[in-house]
Amino acid sequence: MARKGDSGAHLQSFTLMEPESESTLVRSIYYGKIGKVKTERLLERHGREGSFLLRDSESLQGIYCLCVRKTPYVHTYRIHHSSEGWTLQLSPGQMLQCFGTLEKLIESCRAGVGADSIPPLTHPLDKTQLRDERLWSGRTSTHTHITHTVLVI
Repeated sequence: MARKGDSGAHLQSFTLMEPESESTLVRSIYYGKIGKVKTERLLERHGREGSFLLRDSESLQGIYCLCVRKTPYVHTYRIHHSSEGWTLQLSPGQMLQCFGTLEKLIESCRAGVGADSIPPLTHPLDKTQLRDERLWSGRTSTHTHITHTVLVI
């Protein structure tokens, strides 16, 4: 399953395809360029144990982060793309097997592949289900309401 000792030399930068070419699952959980702090806030406020989302890496261009809530933390795993396919970095030098699509990688994690290394992915944090795009896009407003509570990020 995992390739230990992988130097990572075959990994390359990749830009997420246009949203319409991605699966519904990937489009619904991909939050783009939101930072670690906003990700943690989203998963704490709107998620539950096992909630997860996909975002751009803040530190490595072309790399994605799979973020999953497992109380009391939000765990983050890098996702790389190469000519071989999509891989999830479990730890430095340890990669989950390659998958042909990003959706297949995420679905295999949801099905328990690598279950000993990552928390269960049970609840996709679907951005289309959030009441106000400003909750995740970084814009703030004193008029953003969720069940009568003012939320300012």
